[in-house]
Amino acid sequence: MSRPHPGPTGGRPTDTDQSTRPTPATAHDDDWRGVAAEDREEVDRRVGVRLQARSRRLLRSLLRPHAAGVLLALVLVVAENVAQLAGPLLIATAIDTGVPAAIAGRPGPLSWHVGGYLGCALATAVLRHAFLRLSGRIGQDVLLELRKRVFDHAQRLSLSFHESYTSGRMISRMTSDLDALDDLLEMGLDGLMSSALTVVGVAVLLVWLDQPLGLTVLATFVPLFLVARWFRRRSQSTYRRTRTTVARVIVQLTETMNGIRAVQAFRRERRNESIMDGLSGEYRAAHRDSLRLVARFTAVVRLFGNLTTVVVLAVGAWRVAHGELELGVLAAFLLYLRKLYDPLDELAMVANAYSSAAAALEKISGVLEEAPAVPEPARPIPLPAPRGELRFHAAGFRYTDHGPLVLPRLDLHVPPGQTVALVGATGAGKSTLAKLVARFYDPTEGAVTLDGVDLRRISDADLRRAVVMVTQESFLFEGSVADNIALGRPGATRAEIEAAAAAVGAHEFVSALPEGYDTHVRKRGGRLSSGQRQLVAFARVFLADPRVIVLDEATSSLDLPSERAVQAAMETVLAHRTALIIAHRLSTVLVADRVLVMADGRIVEDGPPVELVGGDGRFARLHRAWLDSLAPAEPSAPSGLAEPSAPSEPPPASSAPPASSASADTSGRSGQPRRDNANANQAAPRPAATP
Repeated sequence: MSRPHPGPTGGRPTDTDQSTRPTPATAHDDDWRGVAAEDREEVDRRVGVRLQARSRRLLRSLLRPHAAGVLLALVLVVAENVAQLAGPLLIATAIDTGVPAAIAGRPGPLSWHVGGYLGCALATAVLRHAFLRLSGRIGQDVLLELRKRVFDHAQRLSLSFHESYTSGRMISRMTSDLDALDDLLEMGLDGLMSSALTVVGVAVLLVWLDQPLGLTVLATFVPLFLVARWFRRRSQSTYRRTRTTVARVIVQLTETMNGIRAVQAFRRERRNESIMDGLSGEYRAAHRDSLRLVARFTAVVRLFGNLTTVVVLAVGAWRVAHGELELGVLAAFLLYLRKLYDPLDELAMVANAYSSAAAALEKISGVLEEAPAVPEPARPIPLPAPRGELRFHAAGFRYTDHGPLVLPRLDLHVPPGQTVALVGATGAGKSTLAKLVARFYDPTEGAVTLDGVDLRRISDADLRRAVVMVTQESFLFEGSVADNIALGRPGATRAEIEAAAAAVGAHEFVSALPEGYDTHVRKRGGRLSSGQRQLVAFARVFLADPRVIVLDEATSSLDLPSERAVQAAMETVLAHRTALIIAHRLSTVLVADRVLVMADGRIVEDGPPVELVGGDGRFARLHRAWLDSLAPAEPSAPSGLAEPSAPSEPPPASSAPPASSASADTSGRSGQPRRDNANANQAAPRPAATP
């Protein structure tokens, strides 16, 4: 599926309507947008300039709300530097005028110089304290905003993004990349402002104290500028490589920990250790290269500083000896010269932190630039009381721009309250159809409507209230059982939560837990069995009370007792609601009013399960194969299904289209809602065993 046009670098998704979505740019223009250039360690100049501009836009958007604080910090650091720079000047005048006056019996001038120096020292300490507190608060506020922005935006990004962008990478963006920016903010506001102002102030004072020596010192800035330019260029690629390699380490760690059961079951520890050693070695090498680069840059800066000091000392001593320069001026000049090159060392550290943070900002800004593939409509159509009528209007879908057509022009009508089972081999298009209904994806052609409204014109809040999807692995978050049930309706009371659990048959086992509904379920619900997790998921859905439910085979991984409990809960949840069930077990199909058999993205059979079983199509053959699989264990158990009794409300014969049809419309029986539980069981009794 084509990627939507990226949103602003500030991280907020583009609010666009389907009809106004911009045309995608050419590949040449888009090869750097979003996360497209994330894995590149070397980029050409054109891409590098655009990535840096995007990072600067992000940084400006983060600092803009703190403009007043940044300005105040600048004032504080200027005042601090004035107080610091006044010290050597007071020493120079004390040597040249205060000391001779004190020798002559007039200690007043020297006392004033000493008092002035102590006052400058006290002012420097107070201003430094105020500056550090202010700059620290601004830095942490910026990090908090960026962390919230990345997390919020990551949740809004579409499923298609998260299926290709691993969770390990997102963790790297939220941890190591933010740490690099934290280092810059801690060091940058202080080091950059203080050092830059000190260098400028000292340079001016050196020229003012003695022009020949001052110009000699300034001449060394030309080679230093060239060295700094070389460092900036080399550090960009070096730190880009560092950020990429550390992300790979985090990805491998995340994948290993998430799959730790499989790792230990298949004895993959040594293989994983080998992979981690290789990735860690790459990160170590990248980090080592960055340290070597910093070491070379710092060494060159200090070399120039020491050589300049030697030259100034030699020339200045010669001029003092010949009476061309006062001793106090030379002493002040040397003190200021030390203050000039010490900040240059600090600027080298700031440049190092900036290069690392710039590479991190490239990665973070790339994530924030990604726009959801299923954006919020600009002018949503309200859906106050959905009925649950679904229609596919010539809906076609492909996962990538040039990929195969997974659903070729599907036409389908599902009346309100009908339960539809989707049956077919792996890759037939069942999950794709379900994801279109839940709007995890948008069709690449045609439309999917709910109660006659295109899903792309319904706000996300209204759609999530109306449509709920329950996956095969019911995910439970860390917290209590009550917290996980309340996910369906966060404002629900404890009585409503317990009523929802009782409605699906979960109240009994929850009450038996050590702390009842307050029992902590642990990571991913590990404290509960698979069947119990499914029941909690159904209680969550029952509490949410949607009009449309999409189930991705809720019983495929359960044992027989758990399956029966979950199926009983399923019938309660599905009552009077529109439902799509991706069915892999034929026992699940029996609760449906209608079966769609899919192959290659097309509907090849459509009808009530009892009618399809009695025919000679794919579903009948699938049913017979299922019976054969049960025969050795319980040969007589499924006999009631081989010749099912007639349904209490038989649908019209014309409702089942020919097997070759690529579409399905049930307008002939749209007035027939899902059968109640009693009639459904009478029409197609459930077998005693399932494969």
